[in-house]
Amino acid sequence: MTRTLKLLASVALGLLAAPLLSAQSTCGAGSLCGSSAPCCSEFGFCGDGTQCLGGCNPLHSHSLDSCTPSPICADETTTFNTLDRVLTNYTIYEGNATTHDWVVDSGKVFISSKNELVLALTKDNNGTRISSTRYVHYGTITATLKTARSAGVVNAFITMSDVRDEIDWEWPGAQTSQAQSNYFFLGQVDYSNSHGATHDGLSDTYANYHDYTIDWTPDTLTWSIDGNPVRTLQKTDTLSKDGSYYAYPTTPARVQLSIWPAGIPGAPQGTVDWAGGMIDWTDPDYVAQGQFSTIVKSVTIKCAKETSTTIANNGTLPANPRSYVYTKNDTVVPRVLVSNESTNVNSASLHGVAVGRTVSVVGGMAVLLGLGGFLL
Repeated sequence: MTRTLKLLASVALGLLAAPLLSAQSTCGAGSLCGSSAPCCSEFGFCGDGTQCLGGCNPLHSHSLDSCTPSPICADETTTFNTLDRVLTNYTIYEGNATTHDWVVDSGKVFISSKNELVLALTKDNNGTRISSTRYVHYGTITATLKTARSAGVVNAFITMSDVRDEIDWEWPGAQTSQAQSNYFFLGQVDYSNSHGATHDGLSDTYANYHDYTIDWTPDTLTWSIDGNPVRTLQKTDTLSKDGSYYAYPTTPARVQLSIWPAGIPGAPQGTVDWAGGMIDWTDPDYVAQGQFSTIVKSVTIKCAKETSTTIANNGTLPANPRSYVYTKNDTVVPRVLVSNESTNVNSASLHGVAVGRTVSVVGGMAVLLGLGGFLL
C-alpha cells in the first residue's frame, strides 16, 4: 500500500467507521469475508450495503461477485463551478453514476468565489477526499489544480482500482516547484525498486494552475504536465521477477483527488520526512483561510475505446454496457468483464453471476477485459 492509502485508510476509518469497528471483522489476502457480511471495504472491513460500492475489493470479499458492479467509464468534464454533480453526503449514494459524477468520501468541499472546488484540510477533519462515481479502464485523465504549500500537507490526484492498481500524481509538503509521479500493481510495494519519480521546474504550484495528465493505455502509461510528457512507462518494463506476469495497472479505477495530513503524530517517520515535516497549525495560510486547501478548477476524463488488446477472443461489447465486474483469475493479474449488470447496491439483479464468470454471462452480453496485463 502507498503512503496515501495508509494515511487515508486510518483517517477514513476514524471518521467513517469508528462506531462500527467492534462489530466488523477484518479482511484481506487469505482472510475473506463471510456470507453474512460479504463485502471487503477499501479499508479492510467486512460489511454489506454501501460497503459493497466503490472500493470494495472483490479479491478479499466472500466471492468475486459480492461487490457491486462498477459503473463503466464515460467521457466527461467537470468544471466545479457548482456542486450539482458532487454528492457531499456519501451515505446516501447507492451506485447510480447517472445522478452524480463525484462523491465526497470524507472531509469538506465547497465552491470558492472564483468558481473553484476547494478540498479542505483542518486540524479536526483530517483531510478531504473525493472519488469519481464512474471507473476508468484506460483513458486520459487531466486535473487542473493548485496545491497547498505547507510542510506535512500532501495533495494527491490518483486513479485507484478496487484491487489496488494505482497511478499517482502527488505534491508533498512545501515543494511548490515539483510534482511526483508513481504507480503500483495490486498494492505491491517494493522498497528496493521505487516506482516513483520527481519532476522539477514547475512555476509555483500554490499560486498557479497546472494541467496534470495521466494517459493510460494497455501498453504505456504517460504522465504529462501542461501538455508536455514528463515520464512514460512501458508495460514491457514491468515484467515480474519470475517472468510470469507484468506488474502493470490493468483494472478499472476510480479517479480520486485529496488533501491529507502526513505530518501528524503517529504517522510513520518516513512519511513525515517525505512530506516535509510536521504540520504547523499556526502556519499563516491556515490562520488566514481556516484550512489548508487543494483547489481544483476542472477534471476531464476521456475513456479509451475497447480494442482487440482489451477484449478477449475478439469479443464484442454488450449492446448496453453499464458496468465492470471481476471474474475468476487464472494468473496473478485479475480479469475483468464489461457487462450490462446494474451498479445500484439495492438492485435485485446484483450478485446474480457466480464466481467463474465467462464470456457467456449476462445472456452472452459480456466480454473479458484486462488482458493487457497478461503475459501472452
